[in-house]
Amino acid sequence: MIRVLFVCLGNICRSPMAEAVFRHYVQEAGLSDRIVVDSAGTGDWHIGNPPHRGTRHTLDANNISYENIRARQVANSDFADSHYIIAMDEQNLKDLRRLAEQAARSGKSRDPYIGKLLEFASQASVRDVPDPYYTGNFEEVFALVQEGCRGLLNFIIARENLAS
Repeated sequence: MIRVLFVCLGNICRSPMAEAVFRHYVQEAGLSDRIVVDSAGTGDWHIGNPPHRGTRHTLDANNISYENIRARQVANSDFADSHYIIAMDEQNLKDLRRLAEQAARSGKSRDPYIGKLLEFASQASVRDVPDPYYTGNFEEVFALVQEGCRGLLNFIIARENLAS
């Protein structure tokens, strides 16, 4: 089972949106039995909360389920359990790399692929997914997340030889 973890700061806007969109694409591709999707935040402010109402509204408008998504914080075990850890922006990527070093020192890491979502969005004019918690632009974020998730899924399918 391939595990993909999306990470942003608080785990209520960007990363749960990416989790929901990616899960939707995985289901459409018929790979739900091969790929598990999750999300987490580097911060602990929103643990246990559902996605932000702007994220929920945007996902509802696009008929994408966010059922059972609740905010949680990145844990050392994520570096042992996940194959792909995908950050929404440069700061989260730096934080993840620091946390990965800590997990490796504690012996709790499988050396997962760690990168940014928009590395997989060749048409995106930005390299970081902006935080709609501050900008309010959930539609822009949704478009970026869609493109990044499509590219990421294609990357994983090719890298893991999942093509049918």
